[in-house]
Amino acid sequence: MAEIEIRLPKMGESVTEATITNWLKEVGDTVEMDEPLVEVATDKVDNELPSEAEGVLVKRLFEKDDVVQVGDVIAVISTDGEAAPDDSSNDSEPAAEAVVAEAAVSIATPVASNGSTAVELSKSGPSGRFYSPLVRSIAKKEGISMEQLETLEGSGENSRVTKKDMLNFIKNGGAIAAKPTTETPVQTNAPVATKAPAAKAAHAPAIPVHEGDEIIEMDRMRKLIADHMVMSVQTSPHVTSYVEADVTNIVMWRNKVKNDFLKNEGEKITFTPIFMEAIIKAIKDFPMVNVCLSGDNIIKRKDINIGMATALPSGNLIVPVIKQADNLNLTGLTKQVNDLANKARNNKLSSDDIQAGTYTVTNVGTFGNVMGTPIINQPQVAIMAVGAIRKIPAVIETPQGDAIAIRHKMFLSHSYDHRVVDGALGGMFVRRVADYLEQFDINREL
Repeated sequence: MAEIEIRLPKMGESVTEATITNWLKEVGDTVEMDEPLVEVATDKVDNELPSEAEGVLVKRLFEKDDVVQVGDVIAVISTDGEAAPDDSSNDSEPAAEAVVAEAAVSIATPVASNGSTAVELSKSGPSGRFYSPLVRSIAKKEGISMEQLETLEGSGENSRVTKKDMLNFIKNGGAIAAKPTTETPVQTNAPVATKAPAAKAAHAPAIPVHEGDEIIEMDRMRKLIADHMVMSVQTSPHVTSYVEADVTNIVMWRNKVKNDFLKNEGEKITFTPIFMEAIIKAIKDFPMVNVCLSGDNIIKRKDINIGMATALPSGNLIVPVIKQADNLNLTGLTKQVNDLANKARNNKLSSDDIQAGTYTVTNVGTFGNVMGTPIINQPQVAIMAVGAIRKIPAVIETPQGDAIAIRHKMFLSHSYDHRVVDGALGGMFVRRVADYLEQFDINREL
């Protein structure tokens, strides 16, 4: 019987694993080429994986809620149409090991056996090293603190700690793979460390539920967003600077060209790509906002990849990214914005669509909000919220003197990580964005 192994494909930069959320086919079912076979979720986006072969599903090596590594065989399809008995029980070891994982962005802070609170196991440790959801879940289950994780010599890419490293560490009672310190000599007669008892998670106080209240359980993505937001606030000391910008020229220009733009390009031109264009120009002037922090090292990004916070049909938030946005003109930015927004509305975003952002913009004006205090999208160091455009009376200078006129104005809110972006840089940056918006050429050609 000819059999084809179906493996978990690579689903984007830095994505090393995924959680199986739903099998769309049962063992014995006929599967067509490119027919959706299984639904998986990463810590970024959900995907349907199509079948790479036509035939009968004869094995499922992982089940719902199992965490699978990229490249692992998840199913077997018989191409001659014969449904063999499912003997996947003989191959259950990968699934048994993976079942300890939970697909969460971060996990609760455990309490050590001596009563002290261990460091929260977030995506990155104090050293800046990344820890996958699988590694963090194993650490949670086994009561391994962040301090212990930081001592492990990782065998993965860029010294990342792998599942194998964790299992070896646990198997040897925590006495293997630890980095010896340079200050304390290693004692050959030191007692062998024993495995610490599993830690108990700290619980928030119970909230009373009253008659008539409705309890709504967070869906998986909302839990991820919540964890990511808490992690960001705990990681970065947030500061927000505000500037009001006169965008009358932009409003008048867009009103003048929007019909021709739709006719010529088949696209609607919104204000968002115009705002992005000004932000990109300002980043070129102040490249130190286009950075990230890894331990004590500042990584200055070469590319300007602009993330745009977008609401999904479920009401959850996602941030698709326009790659190398500085290489696009206004028409190119418009098409990218519209394409990613349409993908988000139709749940068609891929993992690649939401990777590698270096700066994020969120348009709170879409909801009629005047301004906001956005939370930084880690590991970036800054984010800008653009507010609603409003007609307001304003004092303007004319050759005949000051006058009051109706102008279109909006607020820009710039939140930044005060560890690496001080008030001068953060304030000058948002002021420069406003300058570019106010200097927009009303006679500009498309």
